[in-house]
Amino acid sequence: MSSAAPHSHNRTTRRVVVAGMGDSGVLTAMHLARRSSVVAVSLRPALVSGQEVGLRIAYPDRWARDYRVEFERMRRLDPVDIRHGQILDLDPDRRTLRLRTPPGPVEEITYDALVIATGVANGFWRQPVLEDSDDVDTALHNVHGRLAHAQSIAVVGGGAAACSSAAQLRRRWPEKRVALYHPGDLPLPRHHDRTRRKVSRRLESSGVDRQGGHRAVLPPDTELEAIGAGSIHWSTGQAAVDADAIIWAVGRVSPNTTWLPPDMLTDRGFVRVDDDLGVPGYRGVFAVGDVADTDPLRGSARNRADRLVARNVLAYLDGRGTRRYHPAQHRWGSVFGPSDNGLDVFSPNGIRFRFPRWTVDTVLQPLIVRRGIYGGVRRSGGVRRGGVSAQRRGRE
Repeated sequence: MSSAAPHSHNRTTRRVVVAGMGDSGVLTAMHLARRSSVVAVSLRPALVSGQEVGLRIAYPDRWARDYRVEFERMRRLDPVDIRHGQILDLDPDRRTLRLRTPPGPVEEITYDALVIATGVANGFWRQPVLEDSDDVDTALHNVHGRLAHAQSIAVVGGGAAACSSAAQLRRRWPEKRVALYHPGDLPLPRHHDRTRRKVSRRLESSGVDRQGGHRAVLPPDTELEAIGAGSIHWSTGQAAVDADAIIWAVGRVSPNTTWLPPDMLTDRGFVRVDDDLGVPGYRGVFAVGDVADTDPLRGSARNRADRLVARNVLAYLDGRGTRRYHPAQHRWGSVFGPSDNGLDVFSPNGIRFRFPRWTVDTVLQPLIVRRGIYGGVRRSGGVRRGGVSAQRRGRE
């Protein structure tokens, strides 16, 4: 467990670096900014959420309205100094990390505590590349355009991303043939059985051609990162299937940890953590989100451990005791994303809660998410007090 640190209680000398500004990193930075000086490093000048991939590829503009948010719009990020760049390496002895910025120079940042929240690479929608706003726009609409021109779409995989993609694409283009191929009798092997059965019934009632018992012969990793076309072959003996567009959602994740010392990592490259989310052997270093090897499901992002890790970082800086993270036994949350019937959320024990469609736009997003979770989101960008991004500094 992490313990006391010989640092001053003066806020200006308690610098916490948050590496990665996806869903977990943004929320962690917000919590920390109330009581410490925070520097955050992001590959993009906005939160580009990894949530609701089905909505993202079928309705990119609607997805962007709720799941792509410029940092300047988030009020609780105003005190945070956000650097736009790619982390190159970490020197834990000197408590520094280096990052490459879009203009080209390499910056060095020191820290008193570090939170690793760099996430994972997963398919075409989550890649660790340095992007500006135009790059994000182009990627969103290129994928959508590729699918719009396909008459047959095959989604390969049995997780939430695969189910969401198949359902939302069928909703967007009911005239297209959309098929979901997954191993086992039912999709969602990490969810509760009740959730699995309900999701399967809904896929079938929406017109998705659900084909269980199919395990694909996977192409090279580079092909998994793009919308492909052609034939899919199966190691389970079925005849090959042809499709105009193939979405590989097979859960082939790769942690974004090449910048970290090898002894921080598991054999698969995830960050090793103790039960308080501290990295064993590295005082003042913590990890949260998909990159952290917290439990078999690596569920700290979905279980809102951002608040816990922020509390433990501050406890470390104050010399107080830290608290344990308690993982959930099953995956939970929204599987399909918003639809014509509203938003279904499945609890860890498989109970479904439905938000009626009208509440998603009038209550859930504006009040619960933007005001409650994010603490206020402006309609347009504001003036940052915490600092300017490396991208902006490069233009000055």
